[in-house]
Amino acid sequence: MQASYYRREVERKSRARADADKKVGECRRKEADKRTAVTKARQAAARSKSASTVRSKLREADRYEKQANGAASEAAAWSAKAAKLGREAAEASARLAKAEAAEQQAAERARQRDMDEVTRRATAERTEVHSRLAVTEQQVTTMLRQMPAPRPEKLRVLILGAASAGDLRVSREQEQIRAAVERSLHRDLIEVDAHPAATADHLLDGLTRFRPHVVHFSGHSESDLIVFEKDIDEAHAGAIITAQAFANAIKAAPEPPLLVLLNACHSAAQLPRLVEVVPFAIGMADEIDDATAITYAARFYATVADGQSIQVAHLMGRARLELDGLPSHELPTLECAPDVDATATVLVQPPHASLS
Repeated sequence: MQASYYRREVERKSRARADADKKVGECRRKEADKRTAVTKARQAAARSKSASTVRSKLREADRYEKQANGAASEAAAWSAKAAKLGREAAEASARLAKAEAAEQQAAERARQRDMDEVTRRATAERTEVHSRLAVTEQQVTTMLRQMPAPRPEKLRVLILGAASAGDLRVSREQEQIRAAVERSLHRDLIEVDAHPAATADHLLDGLTRFRPHVVHFSGHSESDLIVFEKDIDEAHAGAIITAQAFANAIKAAPEPPLLVLLNACHSAAQLPRLVEVVPFAIGMADEIDDATAITYAARFYATVADGQSIQVAHLMGRARLELDGLPSHELPTLECAPDVDATATVLVQPPHASLS
């Protein structure tokens, strides 16, 4: 597990606890104010010789008493929530310490592997030089893979959203994608299967039953993990899936998709692994906020549904962000397998267009 994920968890829980503590203070102050008001109203009733004034002041005191009790109950609830968040922050801190230690050990092992690899490559290069001296070097022409023309069927897009803590607007993103497709030129040629609380089973079921041409994920991620949801109702920390496990699931599909789009933070680091499995993959080079993610996705799929290539759709998505003045317009990153061409690959094409 990456330490950066747990570090974010600690920060998120600590901020939430601070907010809860602030709410406790506000409720306690409100309670104190209402208690003071109760006392004043009762003192006024005691001093008054008018029966109607006494009744009025006593009713006023009762009203303030109820408000004070309500504030006390609210303060207790916020105090309990703050305590729970404190425990969760402590647990995340413990996991962070373990993850940092594991990463340090992994870095040392990687350094040793790099040194071994340098030695191996040096030996291999010397062997290759001697081999080239003994034979005639031949020119190798690399041919681009011929991507199949769009079949006479709808483009199937599997959209998986996961925000187990409720801190991302994945439902809003899915609505915007649907709306963008509905306004597009070839809206009847796209079929969307969306899951706003996606679990690992939604991924596997979608790959075998829906057989998507495009798999779209929006949620939390890091350079080597993706966070899906668990099949439970309350907010939770999510189900951690490694990037390798995700890529293996995509590879295991009976008909692997043509494109995987990870609309999540730091997901661009996973693209080299994905393009070993699918021809095209898109990810984000750094942290990305909801507005940027939603705007890019909506414009990307609208352009795809207008019959444009993957490259054009990607560039149009980035252009939409830049036109909106968003500094993160360079975050969406497209990577392709070495034998395909994103500028020549069109995912949506009406039947008559392929006959011309």
